[in-house]
Amino acid sequence: MDNLDRKLVTVFGGSGFVGTQIVQQLAQHGHRVRVAVRRPDLAGHLKTLGTVGQIVPVQANIRNANSIQRAVAGADIVINLTGIRNERGAQTFQSVHVDGAGAIAQASKAAKVKALVHMSALGVDSAASVSAYASSKLDGEAAVFKAFPEAVVLRPSIIFGKGDGFFNLMGALARFFPVLPLIGGASRFQPAYVTDVAAAFVAAGEGKVKTGRVYELGGPQVETHKQLIERVQRETQRNRPMLPLPAGIAKLLALPFAILPFPPLLTADQVDLLGQDNVVSEAAIKDKRTFAAFGITPVAMDTILPSYLYRYRKHGQFDRDVPVVDSSAS
Repeated sequence: MDNLDRKLVTVFGGSGFVGTQIVQQLAQHGHRVRVAVRRPDLAGHLKTLGTVGQIVPVQANIRNANSIQRAVAGADIVINLTGIRNERGAQTFQSVHVDGAGAIAQASKAAKVKALVHMSALGVDSAASVSAYASSKLDGEAAVFKAFPEAVVLRPSIIFGKGDGFFNLMGALARFFPVLPLIGGASRFQPAYVTDVAAAFVAAGEGKVKTGRVYELGGPQVETHKQLIERVQRETQRNRPMLPLPAGIAKLLALPFAILPFPPLLTADQVDLLGQDNVVSEAAIKDKRTFAAFGITPVAMDTILPSYLYRYRKHGQFDRDVPVVDSSAS
């Protein structure tokens, strides 16, 4: 990349699972990266993803307008990845997904940022009527476009890869529990590989797709929730019986988690989400608002899941599949 093409990119929430991949790819493209997080002291690992001084964690709280303005000052590109799965204290869906997203968009416009890329979630438009999480994500998109009409919004499905929150959780449950709960087993999902998702964010920031649009990112395979759990069981060499749970009972089981001092494994809102399809829409396919717009051929689960789910087998790494070498061929 030519020096004139290298930009200063501010990434809000860039220290997480997806953010780490995006920061690394931005650095590989030669950009300078400012990672805006609440705890910069916990984001030091990101510095090793680039050259000396190329990646700098800075303090920012999306509930504080001044810190947002400092984080976007001088930036050419802003990427917002902030989001929560459950509400806790001041961290509410409204404050993070709507007010925070809007504040970042407003500050970016005021700072004359050239490109804004915002992370949403696949299926939020159809699930907004039943889920507070989805409704807030949809409202957040509207707040972003209102302040920054040329923004690009990306809606990925479940994201997989080493360190993901879905397949690793399912693997752990299959390892430690004799029975696996099944909620919304017929709901369809279209998991996307984290490296592909990160590449789409980088491409959007670099201006390689049309702006002012919502893009839906799903992988090449569509499977039901039940099929995904069966896939995890195959990869972990487990054979746990699955117990279908009606939504009402699942919500009752989720109630005790709400009073615990740590993030819950399940909330009533997540139960409602699990009952909704999470796949790329026909409209997005028709309008080419998918991975195809970025020139990305998404990677299949078959290629990646075996590389890290083996750790949940009975003997962990010692049960890992090793290719057999045919010595007679030589």
